[in-house]
Amino acid sequence: MSSGVQLLTEVAAPVAAVAGGAAVARVKAPGLYWSAIGLPVTAARLSATYGSTMDACGLTVPPSRLRVLVTRATSYREIRPVPPRIRRATPTTTGLRLRLRLAPGQEPADVAASAERLRHAWGVHSVHVIVVRPGVVELRMTGFDVLKRVRMPRRRPAGELVVPVAMREDGTAFVRDYLAVPHALTLGTTLSGKSVYMRNLISELARMDVALVGIDCKRGVEQAPFAPRLSALATDPQSAGGLLDALVELMEDRYDLLRDHQGLIGSVASYEITSDIWGLPPKLRPVPVVLLVDEVAELFMVATRKDDERRDHMATQLIRLAQLGRGAGVFVEACGQRFGSELGKGATMLRAQLSGRVVHRVNDRPTAEMGLADVSPEAVLAATQIAPDMPGVAVAGDSSGGWSRIRTPHLSLARAAEICRANAHRTPTLAGLDRFRPVVAPVLAVPPMPSAPPRFAAAQSAE
Repeated sequence: MSSGVQLLTEVAAPVAAVAGGAAVARVKAPGLYWSAIGLPVTAARLSATYGSTMDACGLTVPPSRLRVLVTRATSYREIRPVPPRIRRATPTTTGLRLRLRLAPGQEPADVAASAERLRHAWGVHSVHVIVVRPGVVELRMTGFDVLKRVRMPRRRPAGELVVPVAMREDGTAFVRDYLAVPHALTLGTTLSGKSVYMRNLISELARMDVALVGIDCKRGVEQAPFAPRLSALATDPQSAGGLLDALVELMEDRYDLLRDHQGLIGSVASYEITSDIWGLPPKLRPVPVVLLVDEVAELFMVATRKDDERRDHMATQLIRLAQLGRGAGVFVEACGQRFGSELGKGATMLRAQLSGRVVHRVNDRPTAEMGLADVSPEAVLAATQIAPDMPGVAVAGDSSGGWSRIRTPHLSLARAAEICRANAHRTPTLAGLDRFRPVVAPVLAVPPMPSAPPRFAAAQSAE
C-alpha cells in the first residue's frame, strides 16, 4: 500500500506542477502558453474536425461529377461534400493562419458569416477573414486577446513612409502608410489613449528622414518635449496661422520645382516626367513633411467676431494642405476630441479630405459618427463599445470601408522625448520655417539618488 501511495505521489506531483504552471502561464504569459500548449492542441483539433466543422457551418459544396466517378471506381468510401481546400497553414506567436481556396460557388462573405462558429469549434480567441485574392481567403486566428497586453511584432513592415503604430486584433501591426493614406483624423475623449497614439506615431517618425511640424495650441505641453526633432512648432492660434501660411508657401515652391522638372522644353526624358516628388531624382527630392495638429478644434474656435477672419483663413490653409499636400510630400495628422460642422466654416470640408480615421473611446455616438459614419455603421457601433478601463483601444478605418480594432502600446511622454532627442540629428531645416523652429532646452543633469536616507529624514521617522 505504501509503495502504491508513493508511486501515485511521484506521478501526481509532476502532473500537478505542470498543470499549475500551464494555468499561470495562460494568464501571465499567454504568448508562451500558446506556443507551448495552445498551438499544438488547436492544430490537432483543427486537423481532426476540419471537414465536419466546415460541413456544419454550411461551407461545403457537392463534389464534382468527376470526383464522384473516381471515388466510386477506386474505393467504397462515402462520397462527402467538399470543403474549401487548405493551401497553407502558418503558425504565429499569437495564433494560426489558414489560407483557403474557396470551392466553386462560394464567396468570402460566406466564410466571414461563419467566423464566430469557427472560433467556438476550434477553441480560439478570434477568427478574422481576409481576402487575399479572388477565390482565396485567409483565416487569421488568435489564441488569446492580443489587445489586452500589446506587444508589437518584431518584423517591421517594409516600404517608404510606412509607420507601425498599433496592434490589430488579428495579431498584425496597424501601420500608417502615408503614400496610400496621406492624411488622417484621430478622435478620442480625455484619457482615451489619443495622446499615447500620437506619441507612438511621433517616436516612429522621428527615426525616419522626414520633417516633423507641430501645432499644439495647449501652449505646447503635448509637443514641446519633442522639440529637438521638430522643424517647426506653433503653440497658439496666432503663430499657427503664420506656420500654416509658411507651409502653403513651401508646398507651392515644391510644385514649382515639379513643373520645372517636367521638361516643358523637352530637356527631360518622358519616363522622368512626374507629378509628385516621389518621381524626382533622389538628389532633387525634398524631404517629406508631416504636420501634427493637436486639438484641431482650437484652430476653429473664436471668442469674438474679429477672430472669424483669422479662423476662416486658417481653415482654408488647412484644406489646401489636405487637398494638394500629397503630391508635394506634405501630410496632415489632425487630432482632437470632437470635430464636426458645429466648429464653423470649412470643418466638414477638411474632414472629408482626411481619409484615414482612428476613433478612440468617445462620450457620445455623434462623435463616433463624425469619424466613422462614412466608413461603416459597424465601425461606429464598435467605437461606442470601447470600455473605459482599456485606454489605447480604438477603431481604425479608411475610405475603402475596411475597419478593425487596434490598441497602441503604452509609451510614456519621457520615453518619447528621449527618442526624439536621440534622433535630433535627423531634423532638417526647412526654408521659410526658421522663425518657427523651437528652442531646445539643454538636458538637465539629474543628481544620483542617495544610497542612504538623509539624517533629518531618519530622525523624523524615529520620532
